[in-house]
Amino acid sequence: GKSHATDYTNASRTLIFDIKDKKWSPELCEILDIPVNILPQVYPSAYSFGRTSGCGFLPDGIEIGGIAGDQQAAMVGQSCVSTGSTKNTYGTGCFMLLNNGPEYIISQNGLLTTLTPDSKGNPVYALEGSVFIGGAVMQWLRDYMKFFDSATESEGIASSVFNRDDEVVFVPAFVGLGAPYWNMDARGAIFGLTRDTTREQIVRAALKSIAFQSMDVIHAMEQDTGKRIEELRVDGGATDNKFLMQFQSDILGVPVLLPEIRESTALGAAYLAGISSGFYPTIEEISCENRISRRFEPVMNTAEREKQAALWKRAVSKLL
Repeated sequence: GKSHATDYTNASRTLIFDIKDKKWSPELCEILDIPVNILPQVYPSAYSFGRTSGCGFLPDGIEIGGIAGDQQAAMVGQSCVSTGSTKNTYGTGCFMLLNNGPEYIISQNGLLTTLTPDSKGNPVYALEGSVFIGGAVMQWLRDYMKFFDSATESEGIASSVFNRDDEVVFVPAFVGLGAPYWNMDARGAIFGLTRDTTREQIVRAALKSIAFQSMDVIHAMEQDTGKRIEELRVDGGATDNKFLMQFQSDILGVPVLLPEIRESTALGAAYLAGISSGFYPTIEEISCENRISRRFEPVMNTAEREKQAALWKRAVSKLL
């Protein structure tokens, strides 16, 4: 094409881009025998990268005004463009990013350091944690265990049973554990089973496992930054599950914010294009366009929160 270019967030995923100096790494390129001059020019995520030509499915001449990686675009769509803002995407897995602004932090707690756009589309730093099995645990219960016909039923099933003494813990390490453990040898397990354990309790424990894994990532972020995360913005298919979202708020002890527009990645790409074209001034000034549709506030008391977290930590420790 006429334009050989990419943005900082996509360049950072190649493993040959120096995210600290924000340029292609000559050392890594030399080791891998990659000529630096064949690599694309790297620009901010909000930039005029070129125009469409010969695509077939699009008319020629449409300006390409925004490029960003999947999760970074979702950060923009969620208006997580200021230091300390955090979002979590609940899909098959879970993907959480914390905006660190200009501070370059090498995690000591099992997280990744990456780049994300600021309010004008320029690159700043972020911490990222990836959970391998999120919503996929519900797919497993549906497709293999035949616990229900549709994953949407899980909310009602989980909400139908509550026993304060219930200690069933489900660790869905089907393919190992991701952040912050990075243990590929761990395997899934259910702890606390008795003769009286029911299908409903297992479904409930499975949903809670998604929130627990996200809790582990947030705790790692707080340890790395030395700052408490005050709220969590969320998106992805599993956010339809109100039981999960409420438990996530409870176990973290912070509000969980669900936006009206759930397609955060597409929205973020549109915001970036709008900024580069001059249609929007900054992302912060247009964040009101994606209003919060629901705010989940924590209702669990501290003693119960600590008990639940301890049960989870004990279960995970047995698999490491």
